[in-house]
Amino acid sequence: MVVALSSYGHRRAGVDFHDPNFERREYDPWTAYGQSKTANSLFAVALDSIGQRKGVRAFAVHPGGIATELIRYMSKAQIEAYKIIDEVGKPIIDPENNKKTPQQGAATTVWCATSPQLEGMGGVYCADCDIARALPTDDSTELHGVRPRAIDPVAAGRLWQLSEQLTGANLD
Repeated sequence: MVVALSSYGHRRAGVDFHDPNFERREYDPWTAYGQSKTANSLFAVALDSIGQRKGVRAFAVHPGGIATELIRYMSKAQIEAYKIIDEVGKPIIDPENNKKTPQQGAATTVWCATSPQLEGMGGVYCADCDIARALPTDDSTELHGVRPRAIDPVAAGRLWQLSEQLTGANLD
């Protein structure tokens, strides 16, 4: 069982297979974050496809918005715009709006690893201790749910091939 940590940040960008490392395009941290979260989800889809014949299943998880130490790299304006912490510097916790404590965020990962509901399944995207609803398009304005780009088996295969090229590793 493998649980890959993704995020609803996948809504920000798909994987640019022609320039995954921003060598020919301007670097944007939010696009890079979105691409990395899409890639994490696609990794789970590809690993599940390859591994299931050997009993290895993989899932992607959105833990929720959690104020971690990553915010130290954000400007004060970004922190204020995203309403991550309150006026006294404490993380804002609001599960209805996807802002969770680390413990609440860990719950879906633990659920994926232990839930009988997922028995015999794999390659699915999970959030809030359930399988996330598939959204109809990548440009959906809905906050909750998984966009097609993050669960596309063709893109997952392309990412796996790109990973093999970049790392020199081959699992066949």
